[in-house]
Formats: sequence, structure tokens, C-alpha cells
Amino acid sequence: LSVVSFLVLTLIIAGTLYEIYLTSRLKAALRLQDKEMMNNSETSSGIGCASSDYGDSMAHESLKKESIKESLNELNIVLNIPREVNGGPSSSNNTSDEHLEVHLHEPEKLSVYSELLLSFSAITNFNAICDRNVGADTIPCVHGLRAFSMAWVILGHTCIVVFKYSDNMEMRKEVEKNFFFQAVTNGPFSVDTFFFISGFLVSYLYFRTNAKGKLNKLTKGSSELAAGTAHFLGLVAYRFMRLTAPYMFVLGVVQVTMKYLATYSIFDPPTMDHETCPKYWWRNLLYINTLFPVDQMCMLWSWYLANDTQFYIIGAIILIIGVRHFKLSACTTLVFLVSSWITTAIIAFTNNHRPDTDDPLALFDKIYDKPWTRLGPYLIGMAVGWILFRTNCKIRFPRLTVATLWTLAMLNLFVLVFGLYRADLSQLLAAAYSSLSHSAWALSLAWITIACSTGYGGYINSLLSAPFLYPFSRVTYCAYLVHPIVIRSMALNTDAPLHLGGDTMVILFFGLVVASYLLSFVVSMSFEAPVVTMLKILSPSRKKRIA
Repeated sequence: LSVVSFLVLTLIIAGTLYEIYLTSRLKAALRLQDKEMMNNSETSSGIGCASSDYGDSMAHESLKKESIKESLNELNIVLNIPREVNGGPSSSNNTSDEHLEVHLHEPEKLSVYSELLLSFSAITNFNAICDRNVGADTIPCVHGLRAFSMAWVILGHTCIVVFKYSDNMEMRKEVEKNFFFQAVTNGPFSVDTFFFISGFLVSYLYFRTNAKGKLNKLTKGSSELAAGTAHFLGLVAYRFMRLTAPYMFVLGVVQVTMKYLATYSIFDPPTMDHETCPKYWWRNLLYINTLFPVDQMCMLWSWYLANDTQFYIIGAIILIIGVRHFKLSACTTLVFLVSSWITTAIIAFTNNHRPDTDDPLALFDKIYDKPWTRLGPYLIGMAVGWILFRTNCKIRFPRLTVATLWTLAMLNLFVLVFGLYRADLSQLLAAAYSSLSHSAWALSLAWITIACSTGYGGYINSLLSAPFLYPFSRVTYCAYLVHPIVIRSMALNTDAPLHLGGDTMVILFFGLVVASYLLSFVVSMSFEAPVVTMLKILSPSRKKRIA
């Protein structure tokens, strides 16, 4: 960890200094161009020619603005989205039979190694994370769903850890009887939101990219099987490289910090990561750790990453087939969805799982973390992505339909979160709830996403699409990775048990949110953002475009 941290820090410093150097050179070039344009303007128009003064000055100002605009665009392209830089633009204007022509300097084309170094620039990566704009292919409301769900996850994990290391355990029983505490008890629905968003974005962006012909260019002349295989391997490889660098770094931090805390803390650790990670870290690397017993799992919260990656593999196959064989793809999706419902119901029924009375993490190793019980929201998200792609986000609903769907969606979310308060479900009904509740949650999210994307979101869309949420949304992945480390370190570094109280919990929660996001910004700028940029630089599509 020390060696990796030192190398990454060195690259960040070098990349940042290199960007500062390039920026200073650009500013110097702009000043030189401005001086040349002034001289050319004076020579061509004549300072004493009153009849053409106004027209020439307007031409000069227009050219000056265009020069600065083009130069800044070129710098943005080089630093943020590396691509082939064209030659400098030229502009001309005729005023009183006089011709004014200004040639801008030819910008230097950076080498691949220079672009790779720039991908570590702290200035560029910070600006990219904090950018208040989103791309044309982005559904803005997704950022709000992701940011609020991450806060919900941190709240749930905070309560779990604080309750474990508190000195007034009896108060927990009283707190859990509170009606509004169901929002914490049913926090696992926040993970279903992540699954829904993942499936939605994978489907929507894949079909959009395929419609532009970018995928077909990479496999032009190949057979359908060869092209599909190439697409699948490319999708899986891109995801693996994008996720794994920050994931493995944080896994190393977990192993070291938990070994330290297990040795020096007066409390027992919540999980045995200091023993399981050295033995089973390779399962995390392959994203298969949920296929093994939970007592062997390293980074217990990494179950989500394993499931999401396995869903991604299934989704990639469905999408590749769906481009040319839509009916087969749709039938496959439906079979997977129904199979997940049936499997979950059977497991819940045979184990007499009662979501109304059991701990929300009960049967963690049989129901909670297994991919075959959590697949529903991902597939529903994929279906929504296809719908919005096919309609180009232009769907018209009658007002009564909109009002009805919003009412049903909100009522459904409320019932799922608070509906089990003091409920007593039969074994059969409990199994049905365990089977269908996650997909029911995703159905409400489906309407919210469609409504916000087609102009029926109103104030909810304004909230979910608020630009101030974009930075928090962009570092959600790293926030998910690091927040349990922050929570555990806070609890295990104390020299006495925590004392539960409403005000204390509020302060702890907001403090842990701030600390988690600060750390996630650092990890994202150090590992996630540079890897994403490097993948763009080295992508086959860019090489073909340059060639």
C-alpha cells in the first residue's frame, strides 16, 4: 500500500504540474495571437480610415473571441477527453473591399504518454468530478437517486455498528419499535436502487452507443458470433479495469486497518476481515465472493460489487442478443426474472423467513447476498433503459394517467418501507413478500425515472436532477467502498462504549457522511478518475478514429 500510494501520488503531482505547464503555454500563445491580430487589423484597415474603423474593429473582436474559444476547446479536449486535435482554425471577413485573414498557431499534438500522464492531473479530475453539467446521453435524475441512496446506505451501516458497540443495548429494542425506524430497518431497498440504476444505465447507454454505429465499427467484417463475442469481452474487460483499481486498493486498506483494530481495540471487530482477506482476497478480485459462505467473505459489504458484476455479465449477453434478436432477448429476461422470484420464494418459505419480525440481515447467506435472489431490480432497470431508448425519452401520457402512476408509485414505496410495522405475515405471505418486494421497489423507480425523463417529473425531477448532487453521485462508488472503514474506525478507536441517543446518532451520521465523502473524493481522484480517462485514451474506438 505504501509503494502504490507513493507511485500514485508521484503521478498526480507530475500530471498536475504538466497541466499547469500546458495551460501557461496556451495563455502565452493566446497573448501572442492577440498581438498578431491587432497588428494585422491595423495594417489591413488603416488606422486613419474612419469609414472602416467600426467594421474592422468588429471583425477583430469576432476573430479574437473565436480564437480564444477554439483554443480553450482544444485545451479542454486534450486535458479532459483526449482525442485527435485538428489544425488551427482560420477566419476571414470582408469589410469595405478589404480582406482580413488571421491564421492561428498550429497546436501541438500530445503523445499518448503525455495524455496518460495528464489523466492523473488533480486539477482535471477535480473539475471533472465537480462539473455541474452532464452529457447529452445522461438521464440527470439518476444522479439524485444514486446520491440519496448512498446516504441511506451510510445511515443503515451507522446504526448497525453503533448499536453493536453501545452501552445501553436495551434502548435499541425501544428504538426499533418506533414507526419511523422502519426507514432504517428497510434500508436494504437502497441497494435495490443501485441495482436498478446499474441495469438501466447499461441498457440505455449500450443501445445508444450501438445506434450510433460505434460498436459495429470495431467488428466490421466479422461474423455475428465473432462480433458478439468481441462486444461481450470488451464490455467485461472495460468494467473489470474500471472497477478493480480502487476496489483492490481499498481492500488492502481494509485488511491493514482491521488487523490493527483487531490487535489494539478494546472491542472485538464486527467481522474477521484481518483473517479472511489474506486467504480469500482473490474471490473479490474475480467478483465471485457471494458464491461462498459469508464467514469466508472479505469486505462483507463487497457482496454488492460481486452481484452487480455477475448481473452485468448476464445483462451484457442479453443486450448483445437483443440488438438482432429482440424477442429472444426479451424472453430470456422474463425467464431470469420469474426464476429469481420463484427461487427466492422457495428459499424464504423453506427457511420460514419472516421479514416482519426477523432482522433485515437474517438469512444473509441464503437470501440477502445471493445473486439469484436480488436479480429482479437489475432486469427491470434494463427494461426501462430500452423503453427510454426506443422512445428517445419522448412519451406522452394523459394527465389522469400521470397522476395515477405517481400516486401508485409513492404509495408502493411507502408500503414497502413502513408497511410491515407491527404486521404478522403468514409463512406463505412472508415468502411472497421476500420474493416480490425488491422488484416492486424497482417498479416504482421505473416510473420515477420514466416520468423525470419525459417531462412529468415536476419538483421531484428538479430535486433529483439538481446540479449540486452531481459530484456526490460521481464518487458514489468510492464512497460505498470506504464508508464502512470510516464507521468501523470511529467505533473501534474509542476507549469506551458509545451511548445511544437521538441527537448523538444524528451528529454521528452527518459526521460520518462528510468524512466518508471526503475520503471517497481522494480515492476517486487517485484511482477511479485516472483509470476512466486512460481507458478512453487507449480504447480501440479512439485508435480507429485516429487511424
